[in-house]
Amino acid sequence: VAQGFAMAAPRPLSRFWEWGKNIVCVGRYYADHVQEMRSALPSEPVLFLKPSTAYVPAYCRKLHHEVELGVLLGRRSRAVPKAAAMDYVAGYALCLDMTARAVQDECKKKGLPWTLAKGFTASCPVSAFVPKEKIPDPHALKLWLKVNGELRQEGQMSSMIFSIPYIISYVTKIMTLEEGDLILTGTPKGVGPVKENDEIEAGIDGMVSMRVKVERSEY
Repeated sequence: VAQGFAMAAPRPLSRFWEWGKNIVCVGRYYADHVQEMRSALPSEPVLFLKPSTAYVPAYCRKLHHEVELGVLLGRRSRAVPKAAAMDYVAGYALCLDMTARAVQDECKKKGLPWTLAKGFTASCPVSAFVPKEKIPDPHALKLWLKVNGELRQEGQMSSMIFSIPYIISYVTKIMTLEEGDLILTGTPKGVGPVKENDEIEAGIDGMVSMRVKVERSEY
């Protein structure tokens, strides 16, 4: 028997933000948000990435809030068939896709990737983990977001352009995802700016809520 090798401790999904590697985000996912941003309806999902250092808000010029459902994968996922996609889901989390909108607008004008606008440190605050068993049908959920007590975003998951199984299948045909990886499924209409000291409260009706304060980055 080989000596000197310690068994790796199990990694709890309830603390996925400490060890998950990839955050895959879907843009233009709700028809009303596409119209709000004056964009064309996509025929295929629009994808972008955030680094794992984006977990948990940062300050920048024209910082916007985007509330989203995060789908957490429970095992290695490669070219997953749509019919089997939900078998790969471990659970969910409420997520904020914080966006440097002025930077994103410049990137769009120049045809550049959105990394600078979407991937900065602490650009993805997340809620507590919600096991899959507590949400039988994620497409029936309603998301909401308030800034300083004022309702800004409210949307039904049923109005998504692409279903969650479709997104999982689509993404994993392009890139292999691992246990603990997160897919952000897009935001409903109502995105808007926040400033330093604003308090953001967001939730999934009857399931989970989160509260974060916008603070100026030290960098």
